[in-house]
Amino acid sequence: MTRFLTTVYAVLGALLLTTMTPAQAQAPDMPTVNLLIRAGRFVPATLEVPANTKFRLVIKNEGPGAEEFESVELRKEKVLAPGVTSFLIFQPLKPGSYKFFGDFHPDTAQGQLVAK
Repeated sequence: MTRFLTTVYAVLGALLLTTMTPAQAQAPDMPTVNLLIRAGRFVPATLEVPANTKFRLVIKNEGPGAEEFESVELRKEKVLAPGVTSFLIFQPLKPGSYKFFGDFHPDTAQGQLVAK
């Protein structure tokens, strides 16, 4: 059942992304940080983000399977099917380290945001 729901969420996320206007997808005044998911790993595993600043995290899943970006402490979760690019908006973070992971490859899909 979990795999089914994950696939449904990935498809719905992709549909939502295609219905957004360019103005909604891009905010030129907001810093953007990029993250790749490649073969069950986050690249890079450590991302430096601006502290005390709202920012956008663009996530691209290069596959070969679905993967998730999840952070319990940041209360963020996004499942991406292979080949999908999506984003999350983060409110300003205090300086520090914030862990994230992927449920589909728990041994290898580990990372952290470092707010400086």
